[in-house]
Amino acid sequence: MAEKHVSLSVRRLVEFLLRGGSIDNRFGGMESAHEGARLHRRIQKAAGDAYESEVSLTISREVGGISYTLEGRADGVITEESGEPSVTVDEIKTVALPLEMIEEDFNRTHWAQAMCYACILCVQRELPQIGVRLTYARREPGRGRQASEELKQFRRIFTRGELESFLDGLLEQYRLWAEEQLEWIRLRDESIRALAFPYGGYRAGQREMAAAIYRTIAASGRLFTQAPTGIGKTISALFPAVKSIGEGLTDRLFYLTAKTITRQAAEQAFDRMREAGLRMRVVTLTAVDKICFLGAERACHPDACPFAKGHYDRVNDALRELLAGDGAIGRQAIEDCARRHTVCPFELSLDATLWADGIICDYNYAFDPQVYLRRFFQEVNERYVFLVDEAHNLVDRSREMYSAGLAKSAFQAVGKALPKRDPLRRPLNRMIRLMNGRAADMGDSAFQAEEAAWSDLNRQAETFLDECGQWLESHAGAPGSEEALALFFEVLQYTRIAELYDECYVTTTERRGREVLVRQLCLDPSHALDSCMKRARAVALFSATLTPLDYFASVLGGGENARTQALPSPYQREHLCLLMADRISTRYRDREGSIEPITDGIYRTVTVRRGNYMVYFPSYQYMQAVSDRFMEKYPAVETLVQHSRMDEQEREAFLARFDEGNERILVGFCVLGGIYAEGIDLKGGRLIGTIVVGVGLPQVSEEQNLLKAYYTRGGRAGYDYAYTFPGMNKVLQAAGRVIRGEEDRGVVVLMDDRFTTPSYRRLYPEHWGGFRVVRNGEALERELRAFWDE
Repeated sequence: MAEKHVSLSVRRLVEFLLRGGSIDNRFGGMESAHEGARLHRRIQKAAGDAYESEVSLTISREVGGISYTLEGRADGVITEESGEPSVTVDEIKTVALPLEMIEEDFNRTHWAQAMCYACILCVQRELPQIGVRLTYARREPGRGRQASEELKQFRRIFTRGELESFLDGLLEQYRLWAEEQLEWIRLRDESIRALAFPYGGYRAGQREMAAAIYRTIAASGRLFTQAPTGIGKTISALFPAVKSIGEGLTDRLFYLTAKTITRQAAEQAFDRMREAGLRMRVVTLTAVDKICFLGAERACHPDACPFAKGHYDRVNDALRELLAGDGAIGRQAIEDCARRHTVCPFELSLDATLWADGIICDYNYAFDPQVYLRRFFQEVNERYVFLVDEAHNLVDRSREMYSAGLAKSAFQAVGKALPKRDPLRRPLNRMIRLMNGRAADMGDSAFQAEEAAWSDLNRQAETFLDECGQWLESHAGAPGSEEALALFFEVLQYTRIAELYDECYVTTTERRGREVLVRQLCLDPSHALDSCMKRARAVALFSATLTPLDYFASVLGGGENARTQALPSPYQREHLCLLMADRISTRYRDREGSIEPITDGIYRTVTVRRGNYMVYFPSYQYMQAVSDRFMEKYPAVETLVQHSRMDEQEREAFLARFDEGNERILVGFCVLGGIYAEGIDLKGGRLIGTIVVGVGLPQVSEEQNLLKAYYTRGGRAGYDYAYTFPGMNKVLQAAGRVIRGEEDRGVVVLMDDRFTTPSYRRLYPEHWGGFRVVRNGEALERELRAFWDE
């Protein structure tokens, strides 16, 4: 028995070795993907009793001193009592091309995949020969689920010897890659076992967090950790996860986050461990829209993109070069390599993940039903660790991932771009009429919600996909084709979410003048997230603001056995001056009257000590009203005001004004929950104070009230789940912008009479225990002077 061992899927093996040609993601390929699963099921169901569907196959095989375990799933195995051979493996492939264009040798990877499955079956059943059939399926014109399929089949017969020789030949081709990967794993594991914590000693809270995550991985569990700023949660999460790989508990880790700055923090933590001797391949995935060399003109086909043309002919050479480095495979390294080899940088990065030990990426690569990494979660059974950073962001993100909507205006816009008698107008008009009819049934109401799926619209959407798909195939480059393609994908997403619709959803219809908006709204993504987390051996979710922990464990799918951990702040409580101005009401009805006392409170706060301050508001309108009054009343104070459409350059310029050496007063007016309320790290004198106006409640809306009603029906605190907890999380994030280092000192002033009520005090983190209440301007100044004069 060989000491070297490799596990991989049949599909990965054949596609890696035999792929060639260009990337071509034009319409046909996407439509084929959409129809694929449905056509597979139809064909399998109609095949009769002799047809066994979705047959799992596994084989162990030794070639060149390496023991391989190959896994896969054959679409079908046909067993017949009469005829030779008696067993046939069926591999189904859906295509958009007309079947007359499909010849027997249309795609060599299709034959290779089926032949590997046939080889496994021959060995398992000790068959001397076996049939191999390729079934190509294409959807025929029809409406929605009533569409039928046309088939074209090719069949070959192979002996067991021929198939074993073929499979062994593939494994021999793969041997060099396998040997290099095995050597890398050996070096990696040696380096991990020798790796010490890279910062010398642990900060307060770091050892506790790292130990809890390691125990969670060992126990195949889930952990929710509230780790206040300063603990160093990134390295505290990564270090035990890296150790678990070296000790054979896990195979790969995913560091999942929502923001660029936290992805960079993870890269820096890996760099620090490499400086301490770690050998580990880590790929950072960048969204295709950002990494594509064509930018806004992105078109993934050989006629438009030189990096797509011939990509698969060159990508393995690019991959070999990329993997030969020190293991830090970030955006710049990927782009540089892709340019040298003229390949797509995004597809190259995805290929690199298959050889990586760690992957730093957005939440959607693990949790989004549309774009999650199927290459990891559908084929090979590996042991993963999910590390979910800034996990408080996953609540809203996951609701968006599992919701989808359609706008009547989108169908009208396509119609306007088409010639008058274009055949696509008919399916467009059917969708428009259906939505108009729904709006008419609403009477005088502008909003309607139902707990059932809108079946008529869902069926019509399926029909639209079929008819629009056929139109796009025959009207490439025609007037309106770009608009139709964009609408096709919107409807496609809607139909995919419709397949997930259950008791956690409502269907909403909203009228805005002549506009009609229909949405499948996911109220509770916890069940979907739970299913995603089951793809990993262990999951650790962490943030500085997971208050209350049981709320986040509930809405993020933690399950009954999830563990929670709340760590104290590592900073001295005396370094933070926390003041509650509880004689100001920021409720909507009181806002006009609150402008003057808030303006004066800001001025009193910032004039006690010169430096940089940020003031946070629950809305742009409220912020604008107060900032206008402040600048009118105190024109000598330098101010900055966030606006809703700041580009990247404007955002950076805004932050750059918060300079360490500023000897004047600078006040930045910002929005709670916005780009400056979390994820920024202004240490030392770059930010010495924040003022938070209001308790951060989400704007009262029909959708928030639906959330409230849903959780109330489930026996939970509906108002808190929909309003209080999300709002307080924004407050905690904004307050956390102050005190970013051990030597930092700063002030936080919370302005709202609700902050000192029991319902909010129960949500204070432990390090807020030293707060003071100030009930007039003189008291505010007095407390601030006492703090700054210490």
